[in-house]
Amino acid sequence: FLSAGLVPIIEPEVIPDGDHDINVCQYVTEKVLAATFKALSDYDIYLEGCLLKSNMVTSGQEAKKRVKSTDIGERKFENKTNHLCNVFCLFIILALATITALSRTCPPALAGIVFLSGGQSEEDATINLNEMNKTLYQFKRSWPLTFSYGRALQASALKAWSGKRENEFNAQQSCLKRAAANAAASRGEYDGKQNSNEAKKTLHIAEHNY
Repeated sequence: FLSAGLVPIIEPEVIPDGDHDINVCQYVTEKVLAATFKALSDYDIYLEGCLLKSNMVTSGQEAKKRVKSTDIGERKFENKTNHLCNVFCLFIILALATITALSRTCPPALAGIVFLSGGQSEEDATINLNEMNKTLYQFKRSWPLTFSYGRALQASALKAWSGKRENEFNAQQSCLKRAAANAAASRGEYDGKQNSNEAKKTLHIAEHNY
C-alpha cells in the first residue's frame, strides 16, 4: 500500500454485542491493539503512514449501565442537575477508558486514529469523540483523534432522503450538519447545536444482521 502511495487503514474491532461492562471492553481492546501493533512491527509497517480505525471503549449494548445521549433529557429525576452531572461523568469515563487503552498500546509514531461508531446513535458517537478530544491533552499524546463513521454520519441523511429526488437538498443539509458536528468534536468543540431527536436513536444491529 505505502509503496503505491496509499494509506493503510488498520481496522481491528471489538464489537459491542453483549452485556459486558466497560472494564471488560477496555481489557479486550488493549489485548487486540497490542497484538495488532506487534503484527505491524513484525511486517515492518511504516507507522507514520498508517491510520488506526478502532472501536471506542464502551460497555456492551445490553449492559445495565450504559449511558446514552437520551439520558441527558430525562425528566423523571428529582434533581436534574445531579443527574446531568452523572450522565456527563459517564461520557468522560468512556473517554478516559478509550484513551487509556490507546495510550497503553499505540506508538506515538502512528499518524492518526479514527473511530468506528459501533452502532451508537449519531449524537452518542459525536459526544464521545468530543469528550475524548477534550481529555486527550492530559495524556500528552500526539496522534489526532477523529471519525470514520458510517451509520452515525449517514443515518439522518438517508432518512431525510428516503430515495426521493425532491428530498435531496434536505438530505444534503442533514449530512452537512452531522459532518460539521463531528468536525467540531474532533477539536473538542462540539456544543450540541446539531442535535435532534432523530440523531439520538441507536443504530446498533445485533450480530451485524443487516
